[in-house]
Amino acid sequence: MNIGDVLSLYDRDERQDTEEMGMRREVAPGVVRLVDTQGTQSAIVYSELDETTADAVIEREIRHFTGLGHVLEWKLFGHDRPQGLHQRLVDRGFAAEERESVMVLDLGQVPPALLRPVPATVRRIRTPAELKDVTKVREAVWPGQHPWLEERIAYILRTDPQRMSVYAVYDGDEPVSAGRIHFPAMSRFASIWGGATLPDRRGRGFYTALLAARVQEAIGRQVRYLTIDAGAMSRPIVEKLGFREITWAQAHVYASDGRV
Repeated sequence: MNIGDVLSLYDRDERQDTEEMGMRREVAPGVVRLVDTQGTQSAIVYSELDETTADAVIEREIRHFTGLGHVLEWKLFGHDRPQGLHQRLVDRGFAAEERESVMVLDLGQVPPALLRPVPATVRRIRTPAELKDVTKVREAVWPGQHPWLEERIAYILRTDPQRMSVYAVYDGDEPVSAGRIHFPAMSRFASIWGGATLPDRRGRGFYTALLAARVQEAIGRQVRYLTIDAGAMSRPIVEKLGFREITWAQAHVYASDGRV
């Protein structure tokens, strides 16, 4: 896998041309926006700025989304320009979250560990009513984080379930691990999100089984690449299973009223 070539495809498919359920894509000078049509959690997913334009565009986007009453997440990537864009955002009041590694698996080169039969303990969540099990895991791992997320996932499951699959792993009747996979329209990439396992159940293969279910679905749907924004905990696991880093990503969040 050529990292430079894959990064160029990623920028095009997943940032410049991206679409997401419940979001309206807008192109403004220097940026691509995803404007939340179901709530108030909007984002800038691509920027093409330089030293002479960056500050003015940042100010314009703050005014635009503050006027809408939306929280704005500006997702910065390691190869974005100009240098120092991170500091410009922080200086203007954006709260920077932890950097994550953007990692890619070529689905034509999947290791055997991810191709083994998925155990019956991994179940597909098909209706919004079943999301309580996913929320239970997420709240145990990241308490209070993104309280709006369950409704966003439920909206996609109701309106276009082909765009997202949600899975939970059970130990007996108890959900112990959960995560989802997104299938953007007209993209060579699928992306996995929200993978989490209860702290006292880690090291028992639940996360790998969850990952295998999503990898195998992506292969079955003839996707070329699978991506993950991997934090410090998940990066060593997915790296051992063939994922390679192509860049880093860091969310910067602006909320004039303190919401997240």
